[in-house]
Amino acid sequence: QVQLVESGGGLVQAGGSLNVSCAVPGSSFGHYYMAWFRQAIGKEREFVVSISPLGVTTYYSDSVKGRFTVSRDNAKNTVFLQMNSLLSSVTAVYYCATAGSNFSPSNNGECGYWGQGPQGTVSW
Repeated sequence: QVQLVESGGGLVQAGGSLNVSCAVPGSSFGHYYMAWFRQAIGKEREFVVSISPLGVTTYYSDSVKGRFTVSRDNAKNTVFLQMNSLLSSVTAVYYCATAGSNFSPSNNGECGYWGQGPQGTVSW
């Protein structure tokens, strides 16, 4: 079982910045492709970004490219999402996720493990 513990999030004004993070206890974090998804009220959960196990490769959705930055610290078993220039007035819950392997997920169905979400809620 892979546990994902999110933190961060909060309220920020349009145009501001915010960070969320996701810790994955255990010794296998450095082998996992990690991803972030988000879900706004009334909308389906959508892919935001993924990062390879060693942090070398990243994939961003077009909607966040150039504004969001994903990173990871394998020594701390943590993946981070830096969000800049947040747009419009919307609340979205940010979820970290993984397939629990070096498989690169890009949609909901490819991730078997999820963070709890609400800690990563971002409102702006």
